[in-house]
Amino acid sequence: MRQVGDGTRTLNFLADTLVIFILAYIGFKTWNWYVIYWQYPAYNFGWFFFGILFVYYTVFEGIFGRTPGKWLTYSRVVDARGRKPLFVAILLRSLVRITIVDLFFIPFLGRPLHDYLSKTWVVEA
Repeated sequence: MRQVGDGTRTLNFLADTLVIFILAYIGFKTWNWYVIYWQYPAYNFGWFFFGILFVYYTVFEGIFGRTPGKWLTYSRVVDARGRKPLFVAILLRSLVRITIVDLFFIPFLGRPLHDYLSKTWVVEA
């Protein structure tokens, strides 16, 4: 079980964030059509972005153990024993990712807060 480096994690982040942004933008624009023509309540783009971020990571890591960004870099999420993490750990990972302080823990913990709290690692597939 060999952990991936910061460069791989950055590439995972950029690829996944691009997909999440595109999905959130489409959802936001679609919802705004309903706001204009059907008087639905208006929401900020952040609600769509962070909602899709949570669902995206929960679904992909919960079912496959990897996201499209991790497929791109041949990496996956594992627990301490090298197996697929429990769904509760995946939910915790996804919730902690929403916080803006998540990545600031890398210098102190050696990995992001969502990995530390859920006791998971990103390793080479």
